[in-house]
Amino acid sequence: MTEIRRTLLLVVLMMSLLMLFDKWRIYHGEASLLAPRPAATRTLAASPASAPVVNNAALVAAATPASGAASAVAVNLPIEDVTIQTDLVRARMSTLGGDLVDLDLLKYQDVDNHSEIWRQIKGLVGMHEAVPPKADVKVFDTNGEQFYAAQTGLTGLPTDGLSHGVMRLASTERTLADGKNELAVRFESPVVDGVQLVKTYTFHRGSYAIDVTHEVVNHSGAPVKPDLYLQLVRDGRTPPGGYFNGPSSYTGPAVYRDDTFHKISFSDIDKGKAKDAIDSKAVTNNGWIAMIQHYFSSAWILPKDTSRSYSVGQFAASIHGLTTYYSAMFTPVGTVAPGASKTVSATLFAGPQEEKLLAPLAPNLEQVKDYGLLKIIAQPLFWLLSKIHSVIGNWGWSIVALVVLLKIAFYGLNANAYRSMAKMKAVNPRIQELNVRYKDNPQQKQQEIMKIYREEKVNPLGGCLPIFIQMPIFIALFTVLTSSAEMRGAPWLGWIHDLSIMDPYAILPILMTATSLLQVSLQPTPADPVQAKMMWLMPLAFSAALFSFPAGLTLYWVTNNTLTIVQQWLINRQINGEKAKGLKATDAKVVKG
Repeated sequence: MTEIRRTLLLVVLMMSLLMLFDKWRIYHGEASLLAPRPAATRTLAASPASAPVVNNAALVAAATPASGAASAVAVNLPIEDVTIQTDLVRARMSTLGGDLVDLDLLKYQDVDNHSEIWRQIKGLVGMHEAVPPKADVKVFDTNGEQFYAAQTGLTGLPTDGLSHGVMRLASTERTLADGKNELAVRFESPVVDGVQLVKTYTFHRGSYAIDVTHEVVNHSGAPVKPDLYLQLVRDGRTPPGGYFNGPSSYTGPAVYRDDTFHKISFSDIDKGKAKDAIDSKAVTNNGWIAMIQHYFSSAWILPKDTSRSYSVGQFAASIHGLTTYYSAMFTPVGTVAPGASKTVSATLFAGPQEEKLLAPLAPNLEQVKDYGLLKIIAQPLFWLLSKIHSVIGNWGWSIVALVVLLKIAFYGLNANAYRSMAKMKAVNPRIQELNVRYKDNPQQKQQEIMKIYREEKVNPLGGCLPIFIQMPIFIALFTVLTSSAEMRGAPWLGWIHDLSIMDPYAILPILMTATSLLQVSLQPTPADPVQAKMMWLMPLAFSAALFSFPAGLTLYWVTNNTLTIVQQWLINRQINGEKAKGLKATDAKVVKG
């Protein structure tokens, strides 16, 4: 039974290490070891020669909705970029289509572990000026590092030039002034075939949600019945930033409709599987579309009970020589009578995946935060962590407090496991003696071992049950700590300025290694020498991987190990005390007798 227990425990630990190592690879942008590799992205033909040769020429090709091809209309309006700034974002909008083509998040900076270590070392010796400033995180970007934009327009008209042509900037304010809570940016298209589109973006102070209204004005003598499309367009590359910035386990389109959340990966789109997930002909009155990446997302949201349909796919033409994908939502404008107008409102979210920001905007929008298969456990854990943070105010200490609460919750279960291990350690010398005495008689050896277990009331599998029960919670908490934008840039104390990146001085990983080895010393030594060596080598191998893990995750393990050591030491001491009392009682009986 001892060998079975050791083998079972070893398998569990090795599988856990494999899963965590796989998560670590995914977290750093590498392919999963447990899933098929995505299909290679194929490069399509270059953009049409008719596209204007301007800074955002590729927009003409990308702005074509899935329902048809664009036909440009010659206009005399200038193509220009308009930069808008609020307290939270800096946006660049193009008069070509009136689309949002660049968005910087002013409260979030790109983080590279190597640069951060160098920055802190420079700071210690007073060389702050030698370290370049951090760049703001980009959600949308069409300048070359990636192609990612939010676009809208009309379909169902005689020509598509109304949607994809050059629009006139009809507003003058470009910065959210002090004391004001809103900034409106208005674009007006030329009148094409008697129809005009007026597009107004309203930015709000303290918000990553942008209200976008589309007014269709019919100057013609006949009614028109166009549809409005809203789409998010990007190429298939993971977000720029380098190896240590940690792309998410999923980057790509998502659709929520009829109470079901669909993630349609770029590789699935390449394989033609998007139609299996999303029926573009089906009409519903709920849902939203999104593009997801690590920590940040964008989403188009329509008002409740608005009729809509969805489409996910790739464009026929490439941008910058790369396949470009879209997640689109269509809604009917309705019949616009001659001389009349109709307005369709929508909301564009572009920002961090913080649940408190997402939940109020649309039902289940917080699902863009990718918790993976253990979402049912991860969501309550994050809820509890958030409640703790609302009291403590520091995410690092909130992690420590969460570990304490989990230890209290599982105290009885862990106590039984540690008591079982302590008893195993106490009887281990006797079992080692049996291994020598009955090395040629395994059956007799097993009978003698079971006899010792019965006498000492030892359950050889007693230490495994808590591992099986707590493993899903352990992995779910791993997901919470590595996917929560709330941890990004959050300090703990002293040298830890960002819980989402690795400890720049490796203090926490070193403490993790030390506590892991101390834990091994408190456990019974396996009879098998190979297993005994593995028990010492596994913490070393695991700790080596932790050197590049987020500091928040390492903090969790250090705290968990420390509390485990304290609890195990107390139980060992209690058992030794009970054993000493038993020996004294036995001696007293002998003397009396």
